[in-house]
Amino acid sequence: MAVSSFSICFKSTRFHSVRSTSSPWRLFPVVTSFSLRPLLLSQRRSLLSSFNNSSHFRLSPLCARDSLAAEVTGRSWEDSVLKSETPVLVEFYTSWCGPCRMVHRLIDEIAGDYAGKLNCYVLNADSDLLVAEEYEIKAVPVVLLFKNGEKRESIMGTMPKEFYISAIERVLNS
Repeated sequence: MAVSSFSICFKSTRFHSVRSTSSPWRLFPVVTSFSLRPLLLSQRRSLLSSFNNSSHFRLSPLCARDSLAAEVTGRSWEDSVLKSETPVLVEFYTSWCGPCRMVHRLIDEIAGDYAGKLNCYVLNADSDLLVAEEYEIKAVPVVLLFKNGEKRESIMGTMPKEFYISAIERVLNS
């Protein structure tokens, strides 16, 4: 059974003191972003409370979204992808991959546009190495399109939405 994924992104602001030739010591914010997606809910709460109670870090939510593309795992792979009567799109990603986040947004849009015609899933290649190795995923992001349990198209890297749409249309019309 596929589980809907929920992604939370946070912005961490830390202040560094820097001395320039034209002014005395000044504080400049250093902003970093990270995702807590791979952590369990209890781990997220613990991490957030420890960061927010620290005088060095302040976390503020940048985005929180429900993904339209469900999470698929090695356990649900056969039922969700290979035995599906509807064509399937699967994005292989990792939690540390920046370009994967851009592809996530596109896949969410596509999942909404093709609801009922195409099942969209995401698979964490770090967590499900056996599936990634079976389809020879060497780098992420990779999007695979399946029809009747067979891989029909593969798209490597970050591409414009139209590129994904044309591949989807080829699979749907074949």
